[in-house]
Amino acid sequence: QVQLVESGGGSVQAVGSLRLSCVASVRPFSIYGMGWFRQAPGKEREFVASISYSGGLTYYRDSVKGRFTISRDNAKNTVYLQMNSLKPEDTAVYYCAADHFGPGTVREYEYDYWGQGTQVTVSS
Repeated sequence: QVQLVESGGGSVQAVGSLRLSCVASVRPFSIYGMGWFRQAPGKEREFVASISYSGGLTYYRDSVKGRFTISRDNAKNTVYLQMNSLKPEDTAVYYCAADHFGPGTVREYEYDYWGQGTQVTVSS
């Protein structure tokens, strides 16, 4: 059974930082592109960042460029999302997702597996 388990969420004040982690049970992890998505209350889930299975390509939504960094450690089956200079509008449940042989797509429907999400709350 494939599992993606996110951690690292929490409450932080604006301009603070958090680092999200997602441990994936997919094997081998190195052939899965990984993505982070988020869903704020009353809104649809949206793409945040992604990284190709090789780690050579990364993509970000415009509103997080320069503030968020996605990375992966294939030895630990883990993808990270370092979030700096957080804003109240970053408040959402953050989900990680895995895409078999994925190039790091921004398209939600291309992901095969999803985690349960971790809450991030940014106060002003």
